[in-house]
Amino acid sequence: MKTLSLKLLFLTLFISTGYLFAQDVTTIDAKNSDISDNLDLEAVASIFGESKDLEDFEKKLNDPSLQISNLDLNNDGEVDYIRVMETAEGNTHTISLQSVIGKDQYQEVATIDVVKDKSNNTQVQVVGNVDMYGPNYCITPHYPVVPVFFTFFWMATYRPWYSPWHWGYHPPYFRPWRPYPPYRYHSNVNVHINVNNRYSHNNIRINNNNINNSNNSYFNNHPDKTFNKRNPGVTNRSELNSNKKTTANKAAKDKGYKSTGRPVTKPNTSPSTRPSTKPTTKPSTKPSHKQPSTRPTSRPSHTRSATPRSSYRRH
Repeated sequence: MKTLSLKLLFLTLFISTGYLFAQDVTTIDAKNSDISDNLDLEAVASIFGESKDLEDFEKKLNDPSLQISNLDLNNDGEVDYIRVMETAEGNTHTISLQSVIGKDQYQEVATIDVVKDKSNNTQVQVVGNVDMYGPNYCITPHYPVVPVFFTFFWMATYRPWYSPWHWGYHPPYFRPWRPYPPYRYHSNVNVHINVNNRYSHNNIRINNNNINNSNNSYFNNHPDKTFNKRNPGVTNRSELNSNKKTTANKAAKDKGYKSTGRPVTKPNTSPSTRPSTKPTTKPSTKPSHKQPSTRPTSRPSHTRSATPRSSYRRH
């Protein structure tokens, strides 16, 4: 039974591996990874809709057990803390996500616009920093149920959230971790993207207010690291994703894999016969446990023979 179980286990692993290789998936090559690979804005939009308020949202962004971010812009070997800063003007709240990279040094990596339209409906859009993701990289999440905390933004008593944390002063729950290779980060962070939401990618920002962002320390110090310098000829992150998917599909085709979403061949998973090591018949006879059918014909020679009773006489 043990041998049979091992064979079935290896067979299952073989089938699973073949199925994974046959899928139409986009992979990220570590050799041509981009800075923007290290913060998935769909994951950001997802946890934003699941938060109780902006303080809870900041906690989720930096939770070591979730690892939503993989950014290490100051190259100190630890993932940067991301603080959340909010400004409000009329029916628009702009929430800035900023990596803390040094003393009084912050790099905005994305913003979240929360806008109340003329019908009093709340719209949300996550916008990547132009130097990080290219211009007009916008993601609009559509939540099946409007998060409760969205109503807080429009209360008269509401006060914008300003993160109290800065360089060298972090909340107790934040324990920096070492960044992963981007391909591994994407495998990990995908589980935190709520598949019940819908995410629209577009190039039109719902917030038309001009925002003067002074928190651009990293790219001000490294102008050669901006998106257009890293990816010449590419519009923004959306086009970069499309190019990577095309490259991955071409590589898969060159290796003989078909991008049909199904395995190329389906191996026979049911063994035709049982293992040959198992006996096919039972033993014809069982060992006999009965006593011998006859007794010894004679006793040992050294034993004296008994005298017949008829030979004894009384005197």
